[in-house]
Amino acid sequence: MRTATTASRAAGRFCACRSDYSRLVRLHSQSFRSPSPFRTGFFFSTTHLMLKIALPNKGRLADETREIFGDAGLPVRSRGDRALSASLGGEFEALFVRAQDIPEFVADGVADAGVTGWDLVCEAGRRVEARLDLGFGECRLVAAAREDSVITALEEIAPGTRIATSFPNITRDFFQARDQNVEVVTISGAAEIAPLMGIADVIVDITSTGSTLKVNGLREVGTLLTSRAQLVTRCDAEFPRSTSDAVDMLIMALDSVVRARGTRYLMANVPRRSLEAVKNIIPGINGPTVIDIMNGGDRVAVHAVVDAATVYKTIGALKALDATGILVTRVERLMP
Repeated sequence: MRTATTASRAAGRFCACRSDYSRLVRLHSQSFRSPSPFRTGFFFSTTHLMLKIALPNKGRLADETREIFGDAGLPVRSRGDRALSASLGGEFEALFVRAQDIPEFVADGVADAGVTGWDLVCEAGRRVEARLDLGFGECRLVAAAREDSVITALEEIAPGTRIATSFPNITRDFFQARDQNVEVVTISGAAEIAPLMGIADVIVDITSTGSTLKVNGLREVGTLLTSRAQLVTRCDAEFPRSTSDAVDMLIMALDSVVRARGTRYLMANVPRRSLEAVKNIIPGINGPTVIDIMNGGDRVAVHAVVDAATVYKTIGALKALDATGILVTRVERLMP
């Protein structure tokens, strides 16, 4: 298999941001706070421990990462729009870098953990471990050909076909595993233009909805990889106990937010005689909570976590059982 390069190679791209890398290496060994007790969200500490968490510095992935950290009680407190680092409160300090460089920072120990897309982790090929699926940034790495191409499936990509992509490592490994000897053309920027300019017959690129491909006269012929944002740490990391405990607390805090999304907390007063039917409607996590109501007569209060997408059906089913006083509220965090 041959690999053609029409733009700067991956190593060159990493060297281009070497100044940021060097500055962050220096930050890694610096202290940002004097020891003092503080409390934020899940965390309480009286120590000088400060973990470095590499976060995307721009784009939708960066925005959603900041949102989930804020919901977990770790809001980003930046010293300025162009700051390379920011306090997350507690034991954590954010380092802002390009999403594609985060596997490098984590694998090299510059950051103790990081948030980036699984596609970028696979492309980097560094030894990092996915510790938590954060549930956002979902996308697919797909192969696409021109609308008028005879290629309609991955199996129809013939030997020698030129494939343009900014994910050469994933693409090469994928087709090698299938014994398809293709030529990978490494490009940077938008891959959609490659078939139109005759640079390649097929492209491999990231898509969420496929709309960009369609606009540029391309259609999907297969999926190589699905991806979502992940919290990652180094595979061979031997953290001291204090660091390991802090990472576990971070995972627990973020996981509680992930679990809460898409849920609602429902409360209602129902006839005691209908409890078996109510249990079938709102099973909750381990069954609904049932509470006696003062002067409630034959009625009891039931509480349960329910699916937000079908809560309207749940309310209708409860009303059919003569439920009253129904209240639905958002869930910020959920820990089973």
